[in-house]
This record gives sequence, C-alpha cells and structure tokens, in this order.
Amino acid sequence: MADSHYRQRLLALLRERAYEKRDVILASGRRSNFYIDCRRVVMTAEGHFLVGMLFNQLIQEHCPEAVAVGGLTLGADPLASATSLMSFLGGRPLDAFYVRKEAKKHGTGQFIEGAALLPEGARVVIVEDVVTTGGSSLLAVERAEAAGLRPDRIIALVDRCEGGRETIEQRLPLTSLFARTDFPE
Repeated sequence: MADSHYRQRLLALLRERAYEKRDVILASGRRSNFYIDCRRVVMTAEGHFLVGMLFNQLIQEHCPEAVAVGGLTLGADPLASATSLMSFLGGRPLDAFYVRKEAKKHGTGQFIEGAALLPEGARVVIVEDVVTTGGSSLLAVERAEAAGLRPDRIIALVDRCEGGRETIEQRLPLTSLFARTDFPE
C-alpha cells in the first residue's frame, strides 16, 4: 500500500468509527457539536498499524534525530506504542514514553514512564490524538523537558482547528495528519 492509501484508509476509519455529531464537553472544558474519539480506531489492529506507519514516516521526514516518541496519557499511549513498533520494524527504532497527568503516587513519583532509559537531552517527538487548545501537548512538552528530554515537534492525528495549532506553534512545530475539514459538517 502506498502512503496515500494508508492515509485515506485511516481517514475512512476515523470517519466511520471515531467521528460523532453530538454535543460534548471536551477535555479543554469547551463545548462542541462533534466528537472524535481516535482510540476507537487506534486501538484496533488495523488502526494501530496505520497510525504507527504514518507517524513513523512523519518523524523520519521531519525529525530524523529523534530517539523516542511519547505524549500525555491516555490518548497518546497507543500512538506512541504504534509508532515505536513500526519504527522497529522499519529498522530505525524509536523508544516510547508515556507522560502521566499526575505524578506516580508510589515508587519513584515520576511523571514520565520510559524517560529513565533515554539519555539526557534525548531528542523526542510528542504525539497527540486530537488538538483543540494545545494544552495537553504543551503539558507533555513541559514534563518531557523537566525530565531532561528535548522535544523537537508535535505530531497529531487530528487538528480541530480551534486555536490549538497557533498556541502550540509558539513553542514547537505541529504536524497533523488530518484537520476538522476532513470530517463531515
């Protein structure tokens, strides 16, 4: 399958399984008349493969120096896992890390799982399922930096086109596979 076919298939799955036209309160606290639950696709075998393949390609293109990929739990966890797996299969492994919303209450009390295995100053990519305000992505960036990592870029599955891109790009470049315009009105 060519890259464009992977992208079109992933979009078809997101439209069919993840997109809903309904009133919701988003993680940002904003109200919306549509919802995109990317986990409904990313956690399937096919969706995992497609996201991993496409995100890995974007990282190789935009951030070839990156050694790991991760983001804020729970939305970014399967994205990081899929990307790490496909990078290994592609012969240029990227480790995965997960950023907690709250510090671990026991043991080391850390915010990030997997960072201890990475060298100080390791270049990393932050992944995100859906960008609305950019808050989750920027929190992941701050926590990664506090752990001694160096985020180079944010890669998202969907940009809702509600101001998050502009907020994020004040700090780091953002690449998204899809935007609000790729979904029904």
